[in-house]
Amino acid sequence: MSDQNQSPAPRHMGTKRILSLALLAGLAAGALGVYVMETRSGNETAGSCPARAALAAALDGTARGEVAAMRPLEAPFDVSSLAFKDTNGAATTIGAMRGQSLLVNLWATWCAPCRAEMPALDELEREAGDESFAVVPINVDMGDDAGPRGFYRETGLRSLPYFRDETMGVFNDLKRSGTALGLPVTLLVDAEGCARAAMNGPAEWASPDGIRLIDALKGGGA
Repeated sequence: MSDQNQSPAPRHMGTKRILSLALLAGLAAGALGVYVMETRSGNETAGSCPARAALAAALDGTARGEVAAMRPLEAPFDVSSLAFKDTNGAATTIGAMRGQSLLVNLWATWCAPCRAEMPALDELEREAGDESFAVVPINVDMGDDAGPRGFYRETGLRSLPYFRDETMGVFNDLKRSGTALGLPVTLLVDAEGCARAAMNGPAEWASPDGIRLIDALKGGGA
């Protein structure tokens, strides 16, 4: 794979520094929270997916600047069975969104870098969300959902849907697969429900770098 440790453009230096500090703070807090439970989402990741070399190359080639931490997975896997709750509290899965390319983001209100990147995810959904692509933010706060719903209101998040897994089962499934190290963790999922790339840590998703990466995902490597 190509070298993805390029320095971001000068105009992004302030943002990267803030997000780096937020990441360190969030990992410290996350160490107390993300390993509290060993619950499962109700379904394990469903096995491997066929390699798509052109898509992997496209994602690798566009993971630059603000999204340089995104890495194509050497062994893509099926996440269509990962289960959580929709806006109305009804059970759903990643597979219910088959046909759309997805950015799946696990976050919590106690996670500083998660909070920092949510407005950018909201903007990304507003700018790029359509029948072919969606942002899927899954909140993993334990207990009731007053905190995460309040965060949506306080932060003015209007385009992002609200999904929830108060059991942290989805996170623990991804931790067992070796994909998730802490929060936030983000997956790029193709229209067939296969995780193709992953990132641990925050990013400026609505930046030109982020948009180019999403366009590569939607293009499927064509």
